[in-house]
Amino acid sequence: MAVKEIIYKEQPFKLSYEMVNPRAKDTILVLHGWGSNKEIMKQAFSKELLDYKHIYLDMPGFGASTNEMILTTKDYAQIVMLFLETLNIEPLVAMGHSFGGKVATLLNTEYLVLLSSAGIVTEKSWSIKVKIATFKLLRPLGFKRIRELFVAPDVQGMSHEMYETFKNVVDEDFEEEFAKSKSKALCFWGIDDTATPLYTGKRISKLIEDSKFYPLEGDHFFFLKHAIFITHELEKVLKKG
Repeated sequence: MAVKEIIYKEQPFKLSYEMVNPRAKDTILVLHGWGSNKEIMKQAFSKELLDYKHIYLDMPGFGASTNEMILTTKDYAQIVMLFLETLNIEPLVAMGHSFGGKVATLLNTEYLVLLSSAGIVTEKSWSIKVKIATFKLLRPLGFKRIRELFVAPDVQGMSHEMYETFKNVVDEDFEEEFAKSKSKALCFWGIDDTATPLYTGKRISKLIEDSKFYPLEGDHFFFLKHAIFITHELEKVLKKG
C-alpha cells in the first residue's frame, strides 16, 4: 500500500492506493462503491488481467484515504484526475462499481467498465416515502436525533463532511453525463441487484452510445462471482482495439 498527497481547492487529501503489475504498459484504474474501499475490488480483480497495470484507489473518505470537505461526484473525479497526474499515469480503462461507476464515467478514458453503476434516479418505495414524510414532521427534534433514528446503516457514524457528501451524491441524476460519454463501455449488472436495479443498467447502456450490456446472476456485489468472465470480456474488447 502507498499514499499520495494531493491538494484540491486548497485542501490536502492523503490518498491510499495499491498498484498491481507495476511494469505493465497500459493501466486499469479500479474504483470502489460508496461505503467500500479498494480491498474488495482488489479481491475480485487483482489476479486477472495480468498484462495490465492495476491501480486500486481508496477514494477520499473511504478506506485509508482522508477527506475533510463536502464533495460532489465531480469533485471526486477531479481529485482522482489530480492523483493520476501526480503518478504521471493516463489509464486506458476506468472500472467503477456503484458510486465509483459515476466517477469512472467522468474520467473519459478510452474504455469504461461499469459494475452496477449508480446514476439513474429510481422510484422510491412506499416505506421510504413514509420515512421522508416522518423525517420532515420530526424536524423540531433536531438534526442529530433525527439522524440517529432515520439514517441508513451505511452512513451511521460518518463525519459531517461525509454525510453531507452522501446527501449530494445519493440521488444524483447522471443521465446527461452517461449520454456525453465517448468511452467504449462494458456495462455488467447483477440481475437481482436492488441497490441499482437491472433496468437502470439497461438505461445507462442505451445512454452511452458505444456500449454493451451484460446481465449476470447475483446482487449488487455480483462481480465477486463473475470477475473472470468480466475480465475476459474486457480483454477481448481491448485486443480488438
